[in-house]
Amino acid sequence: MSVSAGAAQTHDERVAPTPVGPATASVVARPVDGAEWDAVVSGFDGLCQEQLFAFASIRWPGVTAEPRLFERHGRVIGGALVMVQRLPLGVGQIAIIKWGPMLADTKAADAATLYQAMIEALVAEYADERGMMLSVLPHASTGEGNSEYRALRERGFKRGAVLRFPDRYLVNLRLSDEAQRKSFGQTWRRQLNKSEKSGLVFEHAGAERIGDFKALYAAMSDRKQFPDYSAFDTLDALMVLDQPLRPELFFVRREDELVAGALIFKAGTRAVYLYGATNDKALPLRAGYFMHWHIIRWLRDHTRASWYDLGGTDGFQGLHQFKKGMVGDEGLIRPVPPVANFATRPLAYALGAGAFAAREAYNELRRHIEAVRPSRARPDQEPSPLPPEFR
Repeated sequence: MSVSAGAAQTHDERVAPTPVGPATASVVARPVDGAEWDAVVSGFDGLCQEQLFAFASIRWPGVTAEPRLFERHGRVIGGALVMVQRLPLGVGQIAIIKWGPMLADTKAADAATLYQAMIEALVAEYADERGMMLSVLPHASTGEGNSEYRALRERGFKRGAVLRFPDRYLVNLRLSDEAQRKSFGQTWRRQLNKSEKSGLVFEHAGAERIGDFKALYAAMSDRKQFPDYSAFDTLDALMVLDQPLRPELFFVRREDELVAGALIFKAGTRAVYLYGATNDKALPLRAGYFMHWHIIRWLRDHTRASWYDLGGTDGFQGLHQFKKGMVGDEGLIRPVPPVANFATRPLAYALGAGAFAAREAYNELRRHIEAVRPSRARPDQEPSPLPPEFR
């Protein structure tokens, strides 16, 4: 069955559910279209915006997005949005899964077994049957070690590329106000106290205010001169989604002027800081401290998220200090594991690994070009050493 680039199989093209593998006979893989996929996974514990069809179809227009739901005993237990990338000259294809496969219930007693079953289903279809290299990037873990990456390596996946600055900063959302403030780093808490004396007002805004945020973001980008590799062009598609998938918009103002804003993805059990923006008055007012403090409280009181994922730092020491102080004693700083790659056929692995190596070389060249531009901010953070399980 063929599908056009950037599109999933339509509702009318769905194939019958097929059990996969004798070891995972109770797991059924079912292709679905993009609309059904986004609707079903909106209730998954493990959901993140990169696994949404509405996001992926715009962010990566040159790939074919193939949503797959997994069922056990007639019940959906998880899924994966697989992005199939054609290699140059048509020599092959790579199946890429970023932050997946996702579990519907991450706290299920058999969650580890279900994750392994989904991996088996993906190996059976993409590596065994269709002859591709399967490339999986798991989340940074909130538990001890990274069980998903460990399961992939035990299954025979090989270590692939590593993010240059892999640490992710996770705030614990299940604390009282008193415990949360106590958790913050001493400097962070002191700056928050000062911000609360600056006449700032926190606002939770509707999607109709997205234009105000875009204006604030554009002005900040021009001022700071950070290289922007984000998925900002997906914002309009995300803001028209139904709840709970639509990101939440927050502002901080002083008198009649907006000084800071943020967009937060809050579906699932891990809320994610997508974008933030400030004007030139935000720093002396310490508006970032004020805004994040109120976002943390809002997420705790209005969502089921346990963690607030602040993302990484892109190598900037100032961001590291700010996020580390917010994570505090009760939060976590955990690295994203390396990409894990698997292919049944040696040629498929060689072609896939070669394509990834070429992409990394291109990205490194782009970083060097950005570094020599006098107007660009330069990374100044030393990367943290990877834990032994990732080496």
